[in-house]
Amino acid sequence: MQQGLTQEQVQTQIKRHLVNVQMDKSAKSTKDIVKENTLTYFNLIFTVIAILCIIAGSWNSLTFLPVIVANTLIGIVQQLHAKKVLDKLSILNEPNAKVVRDGVEKEVPIQRLVLGDIIHLTSGAQIPADARVVEGTVNVNEALLTGEADEIEKLPDAELMSGSFVVSGDCYAELIRVGNESYISKLMNKAKQLKSVETSEMIKSIDTLLKVIGVILIPIGIALFYQGFVSQGQTFTASVESMVAALIGMIPEGLYLLVSIALATSATKLATEHVMLHDMKSTETLARVDVLCVDKTGTITDNSMLVADVIAAREMEDEEKVFLAKLCSDYVANLSDNNITMQALRSHFTETTGRKAEAAFPFSSKYKYSSVQFEEGTFVLGAPEMVMTEDMPLVEKRVTKYAKRGNRVMIFGRVSGIRGEKTATGKTKVYPISTSGLSDYVIEPLFYICLQNPLRENAFDTFSYFAKQDVRVVVISGDSPLTVSEVAKKAGIADADKYVNSATLTSDKMIASAVNEYTVFGRTTPEQKQKIVKALKKAGHTVAMTGDGVNDILAMKSADCSIAMAAGSDAAAQAAQVVLLDSDFSHMPDIVGEGRRTINNIQRSATLFLVKNVFSILLALFSIINVLSYPLQPAQVSLISMFNIGIPAFFLAFEPNNKRVRGSFIKTVIIRAMPAALTDFFAIAALVVFGHTFGVSETDISVASTFLLAIVGFMILINISQPMNMFHSIVLGGCIVGLGFTAYFFNGLFDISYISTECIMLFVVFAIATEPCMRYLTRLAEWIEEKVTYRGKAK
Repeated sequence: MQQGLTQEQVQTQIKRHLVNVQMDKSAKSTKDIVKENTLTYFNLIFTVIAILCIIAGSWNSLTFLPVIVANTLIGIVQQLHAKKVLDKLSILNEPNAKVVRDGVEKEVPIQRLVLGDIIHLTSGAQIPADARVVEGTVNVNEALLTGEADEIEKLPDAELMSGSFVVSGDCYAELIRVGNESYISKLMNKAKQLKSVETSEMIKSIDTLLKVIGVILIPIGIALFYQGFVSQGQTFTASVESMVAALIGMIPEGLYLLVSIALATSATKLATEHVMLHDMKSTETLARVDVLCVDKTGTITDNSMLVADVIAAREMEDEEKVFLAKLCSDYVANLSDNNITMQALRSHFTETTGRKAEAAFPFSSKYKYSSVQFEEGTFVLGAPEMVMTEDMPLVEKRVTKYAKRGNRVMIFGRVSGIRGEKTATGKTKVYPISTSGLSDYVIEPLFYICLQNPLRENAFDTFSYFAKQDVRVVVISGDSPLTVSEVAKKAGIADADKYVNSATLTSDKMIASAVNEYTVFGRTTPEQKQKIVKALKKAGHTVAMTGDGVNDILAMKSADCSIAMAAGSDAAAQAAQVVLLDSDFSHMPDIVGEGRRTINNIQRSATLFLVKNVFSILLALFSIINVLSYPLQPAQVSLISMFNIGIPAFFLAFEPNNKRVRGSFIKTVIIRAMPAALTDFFAIAALVVFGHTFGVSETDISVASTFLLAIVGFMILINISQPMNMFHSIVLGGCIVGLGFTAYFFNGLFDISYISTECIMLFVVFAIATEPCMRYLTRLAEWIEEKVTYRGKAK
């Protein structure tokens, strides 16, 4: 038994700062959140605008400031609240490591390990820091670091890289590099320095939109001021007001805030359901998922496993049967594996004799068998196809019979000879353990061991939800395809009778064809799981992958979104974007529903913001080209932004919405915003031209333009609120009443005044014209959206 460090040595290492403190690449500090919400490009623009308004003495133009300050404070408070909730959740989900100190083995959080600690690594454990094997042997997968999926055997003195994970075996290892000195931390530091950071399509689109607006904002503002102050000879104050009104209209000041709040609220809400998001990207991805790949064990079935039956492969005397049963007990006692299968076998085969193995090969997900060498011979335990190989037809009938009951069938057998060689009758020979497959050996089957996982309590309801939501479920498992198919049928998974043995899929082309034909994939290796996920993505699907074991990690990392059960391996939980902390798969409908609600509502609200931005840009360019004053005042733009965009966007962003997200975010938002933006532009541009022709004052045109904007704004609000319900009607009615109340009682603050009869007549004519203009432009936009979506699907 290893002694490890003493408590005094641990304290010394802590004082020397040789602690395995991990760099969190995703967590934001309070300082980061405050900076992110205050030190922005657009806040700088607003500050400059405010200073210009103060210099010009245009105090009414500052009505946008309370909204900007409130937006910033709300964003900070909401994100700090989300951080507090998620930090608590992170502590609960913090991975532990088995460490030996003062000769006693105990579990401590990986962040409290120190240089020189002796850790105990077993199957499924993720290596928390760079280490050196001091006792035992393990097979390690370094795919997350190197991209190579092969299992690498690590003997004493071999180095273990942090970030890799143990596939099988058992060892004690000494930590040789911790914290920022470890391999995984250096890798993460390099990744952090890279310019391109993976983010969601929605966030990328909004960032691009803001950059474009940010670039064109300044030249348009300068041109408007120059035209007013120099070309038209306006006063400095009037020129500043005209420029500020255009710039405020062009800036989507609440859009990024709305997205931040919606995503933070979503993460906080899921946290209360014991669901942890490792990154925000997963929220949008889940909203777009149309294929959900699941493993059988731990997802469809419960994590627990039991031995349902043990059947002798041939007629045996009771004495022989008892001897072999005890030998089977010794077999599992000599293996270091600690997965749920081995736990079930150890619970069943308890009568050990203390027999020690001469050699042992732990279970490998690649070869799907284990092997132990005793004085009495060499024995194997594993999947029938892998154990019997070419002799599978001899046992296939019985294996199929037990598999049809929904059991996972394993064969316990003895190596009785080498294929093609004659074996002396009655002689027991010890053959060397094979670590590369059993095709060269003749295996004598001794027992059929039937294992069973109870179906999850809510499995049927969960998969019924996905069927109704048009999400295809694909089952990828290492078990027998027939067994998995039977279990999937009981869970209500559509087309579960379409199954295939993945061992027959020997090329990428065959896998690409199979993903369109089959629902259940059995006897799948970790590499094949990854290839199946990649083939589904290549076919144009958005794929989520759930898993709980080390054999699922490669596929999880290749999926658009990965979901892990916390009760599974540490490595799987750390590799996933979403972790079900209570390992309850029935949370999946809530997670997908939350993602769809968030993204659909953001997309809908973004349409409102973009209407104002596109309209303002078009009207500003129209004013510059025609050497006309910008017709709106800053306070009027703030009034419209409040009741046509800000308030309805806030309320609509948090209502239920389970429709699957389709198409490109930016294309969808722009196409849906254009009818209202163009209607606004045509109506107000025409009003300005006709107003100048008939000698209507600029003040009257400004007020009439404000109410034309409001009318079109409520039209687009009605369109995006379809189908109308009580909640939508209350939001719409409240905004109309609020606008009327504010315009009447605070008319001076928002530059609203009585207008001439001529202007009223022009206003009525153009107000009536907005409805057919909006209707026909909407039809055109719907036709374009349909064509764009069709082309995207075809592609």
